[in-house]
Amino acid sequence: MASPDPWYWFVRNFVRVFGFQWTGGLRVEGLEHIPRTGPVIVAPNHLSHLDPPIVACSVPRKVAFMAKEELFRNPLFGRLISSLNAFPVRRGEGDTEAIRKTLERLEAGELVLVFPEGTRGDGRTLGPFNRGVGMLAKRSGAVVVPAGIAGTERKLPRGGGRPRFARTTIVFGPPLEYRTFEEADRKRARDLFADALRASVEAAARRAGLALTSDPTGTHPATSSGATSPNEPPDSAPA
Repeated sequence: MASPDPWYWFVRNFVRVFGFQWTGGLRVEGLEHIPRTGPVIVAPNHLSHLDPPIVACSVPRKVAFMAKEELFRNPLFGRLISSLNAFPVRRGEGDTEAIRKTLERLEAGELVLVFPEGTRGDGRTLGPFNRGVGMLAKRSGAVVVPAGIAGTERKLPRGGGRPRFARTTIVFGPPLEYRTFEEADRKRARDLFADALRASVEAAARRAGLALTSDPTGTHPATSSGATSPNEPPDSAPA
């Protein structure tokens, strides 16, 4: 059920029509996998700066997402993205404040976008997943919905300047619950969850039309993104 935020939904619908549907088309599959209420983490592959907008333009719920801290330094742009439910994250360090803010959103029953890769990939390989998604799911009890995105790497490629005319697709897969992995094997729950999430994102991306090879070692070229997933918490934090 859509939240009563006229500004958010106006911008969301404007971008959906003029940014995606009229500039190549937007195909969305698997919306039945998005819970309409309660805490949810949407975890897609990451290809382009257009990935946060395509998620927001596809789901029937308001999306909260992390954006790199530098984007908030411009007062006007910072106010704009804040009004669209973005909050800052510091990259390259354990940002406990971003983790705290994310958990607050989830505990309030919101839907939060988190990229397990953290950075944009090259469109050919699925990079290493950090442990942030599993940690957030465990602490908050949120369900995790894997997603596959295709076409944004053509519509707005890295270093490509203006957006191009291209069809985009997003496919949502069946949700995962961290607790089911703990019930199966508490000691190996973190690894089992990470493996299942990775396989689900790969499968969703394949259904979206993008065949990604797995690269868990992190050897594929990637660049920093405007929106990212939380880094691992300090060793003292519970995982």
